[in-house]
Amino acid sequence: MTHPIDIAILRLPHGEGLPLPAYATDGAAGMDVVAAETLELAPGARHAVATGFAMAIPDGYEVQVRPRSGLALKHGITCLNAPGTIDCDYRGEVKVILANLGDQPFPIARGDRIAQLVPAPVQKAVFTQVDSLDDTRRGTGGFGSTGQ
Repeated sequence: MTHPIDIAILRLPHGEGLPLPAYATDGAAGMDVVAAETLELAPGARHAVATGFAMAIPDGYEVQVRPRSGLALKHGITCLNAPGTIDCDYRGEVKVILANLGDQPFPIARGDRIAQLVPAPVQKAVFTQVDSLDDTRRGTGGFGSTGQ
C-alpha cells in the first residue's frame, strides 16, 4: 500500500458542520464529498454544487472528481467532464458539476454525498513535433475501429 499524501483543507463558513471528504471503507479509492447547499436539479439541468471547502493539493498531484455509481445508476445523476481535475495551484472552493440525466427532478440536501474525490499523481509531458509517426497495427483507425 502506498503512503497517503497530506492535503491541507480549509473549511469555508458555509461548510461548517459538514463532514470533510472521507473514505467510506478501507478499500475505497475515492473519498465521499457532500453538498454544502440545498437545491433541486431538474431533468436535463446542471449545477456547480458547493462543497464548503477549499484545499491545497501538493505539487505533482491532482484531485479527480468522479460520479457516485449509486446516484448514476438509480437516478441518472453524474458529474460532467468526469473525471474533473482540481489542479495543485487552485485555491478556490471545490465545486462539483452535477447533471441530471434522469427524467425526474432530483433533490440535493445539504450534507448529501454527491461525488467522490481521488488524489492522483500527475505525469508532465513535453510534445516534440515530428515529420511522421511510427506504424502500428491499428494505424489511423479511430472510434470503433478495434471492434464493438
